[in-house]
Amino acid sequence: MKSAPAPLLPQDEHSENECLDNARLRRELSQARGELGDFTYSVSHDLRASLRHVTSYVQIIKEDLGDQSNVAIAAHLETVNQAARHMGQQIDALMELSRLTQVELQLSVVDARQLVTSVCAELAPMFEGRVIEWQVVADLPPLCCDAALLRQVVVHLLSNALKFTRTQPLTKIEITLQVHASGQCAITVTDNGVGFNPQYQNKLFHAFQRLHGAREFEGLGMGLALTRKIVERHGGVVWAKGALDAGCSVSFTLPMA
Repeated sequence: MKSAPAPLLPQDEHSENECLDNARLRRELSQARGELGDFTYSVSHDLRASLRHVTSYVQIIKEDLGDQSNVAIAAHLETVNQAARHMGQQIDALMELSRLTQVELQLSVVDARQLVTSVCAELAPMFEGRVIEWQVVADLPPLCCDAALLRQVVVHLLSNALKFTRTQPLTKIEITLQVHASGQCAITVTDNGVGFNPQYQNKLFHAFQRLHGAREFEGLGMGLALTRKIVERHGGVVWAKGALDAGCSVSFTLPMA
């Protein structure tokens, strides 16, 4: 005769419930990622099709008008073309943001200082002919992260620092670090550029949020949104401090190797 199963002790019952909750959360996360992927693909495909129609018909109108086109009409058509190109860039940026949500991290030990040096060399054309004072902390520790994604973070932050300091006769860019007992390392990029109104700092890390006019500084307003997503995928956090005409600092945390 089979004996009755032993009753669950409170601790065993708690562990079983926790396992069930974890399994449910994993299923929901997997489903949400799948739905996000389907939605992003569908939106991107449909929007690109509409953009192709817009640009195609602009070209048809130009050809139909021929020599009859005047300066005003040509300017209007070029405005439509520019708007279509801008929207195409926004679609690309949204696709990249979506990809970062789903991509599997390829973790490795990354030499952060060597990566910063490499990115500076890559961005050299941006500061050609400018007077720049670089201050990079000597003992940037090795980090445990996805090397390709960390490179994106450094490119975004240094590109922003170079862009928003280009009106300064002397550009100062500083990279510092702070090591936490938790094993996380906080890296900060500080510049002496135009800064921003701290009243709107919560907007900095959201898609297409710009605190400066497009005529002043180019860009989509996606660099910090992508940075936030990459850092959060590694279990870190990102924040910024700044003031108008008083520079800006952006910090992020990543686990040390």
